[in-house]
Amino acid sequence: MTSIKILTFPGIIILVLTLIPTLFFAKDTQADHWLRVLTWEGYVTQEDVDKVNTLLKEQGYKYKIDIVTPYAQGVEQMFNLIRAKQCDITFLTLFFIKMQKEKTAKLIQAINIHSPRLTNYADLYPNLTGLDMGINSSNQPLYIPWAGGIYGFYIDKNKVAEDQIPESVDALWQDKWQHKFSLNQSQEWYNLGLALMRQGLSPFSLYEAFQQEDRQFVRKISAPNGVTQQQLSSLYRAAGGFWKSSPKFHQDLLIVSSWGPEIIAENAKGADWQLIDFKEGHMAWLDTINFVKGLEGRKLEAAEIFANYFIGKQVQTRVSQELSMVPASKLAPVNTMLGDASKILKENMFVPPYDHSSYEIMKKMTDRANKDANQDASEVSSFPFH
Repeated sequence: MTSIKILTFPGIIILVLTLIPTLFFAKDTQADHWLRVLTWEGYVTQEDVDKVNTLLKEQGYKYKIDIVTPYAQGVEQMFNLIRAKQCDITFLTLFFIKMQKEKTAKLIQAINIHSPRLTNYADLYPNLTGLDMGINSSNQPLYIPWAGGIYGFYIDKNKVAEDQIPESVDALWQDKWQHKFSLNQSQEWYNLGLALMRQGLSPFSLYEAFQQEDRQFVRKISAPNGVTQQQLSSLYRAAGGFWKSSPKFHQDLLIVSSWGPEIIAENAKGADWQLIDFKEGHMAWLDTINFVKGLEGRKLEAAEIFANYFIGKQVQTRVSQELSMVPASKLAPVNTMLGDASKILKENMFVPPYDHSSYEIMKKMTDRANKDANQDASEVSSFPFH
């Protein structure tokens, strides 16, 4: 007969206390084997994950890629996830890095561009490396250029004739296009930029006025009853929809605003969305690869292998051909819809890193525009039709 030992209460306590460190160590060890990537939707495919995992395994690294959910949506959401240590690698839009007193910049670390694991760095367009918006106080880059694009407006050529395609941002205020276009809601400084462009001003006039300490011009732009606020509120009233992480396509929209990646997917389904080449130009952005502070040793090396793969010719070709974006690598084919990085991604059209003051005023203006638009919509919906 097998004897059964009964543990006393003190014995159970001792056993539990003995096991706790082991359980925590096992959990930490398992968690440490993941390289957590915070990325925008569509940037990292399952095929990419599999290939990077294979590269890491072949080179003796015990790390695997884990894609953070939800996907990246905007500066505040990304900052919160980084601060909460929910990711190791990010795809920050360049101007996010130094926005709002450089709070995100303080959470990411400098890139060793001379690392033997970043062999593809030399093939990047030189006008995309070393941009002030991504350089720390020690003159070190906090980013690796990945791909860029514009806040573009695309028109449905299946429904709009060639000779009807507008040439100016002014079209967004015309009755003809009322409720027929969409706007982004998570990065509303682009919409303020449109209101300024309509007046013949730089889309970044508010930020530039703060940098030049031109208080009179700041007051003029931000006046509650001023021209810019009126233009902005009118733009929001005229919009047929707003989106956050990716644009929505529905039958009433003839013009869709987009970062670009979604357009190729829609056209593959039979749509024919074409970029409207506004004569005022396009506000540009650059998405980058960044390492969160604390990455070191073998894990940092694994992160560099990930980054090197994503600036390599294979992924950069997908950026150009499938994501409707501008690749950062000179080895990738030029995006036929947008052009190459040296032409469309112009430094003077990159969205700047809004400081706290300019950001707060921009937010007040877009909040007011949202309120005005919602109030008008509420009044229309409650009107007693007979």
